[in-house]
Amino acid sequence: MENVQDPRQHINEEPRDDLKDVVVGFAVMLGFMTVVFAAAVIVKALM
Repeated sequence: MENVQDPRQHINEEPRDDLKDVVVGFAVMLGFMTVVFAAAVIVKALM
């Protein structure tokens, strides 16, 4: 038990903005799904 580290002593070396990360992730996924949807529509129209 002597090697247990107190999480309050951890220095956050790279502070992150969680809201920005969620918004960027949502936007990227929405863009990707839009491209996939458009490709599926085009493929179905050509068939």
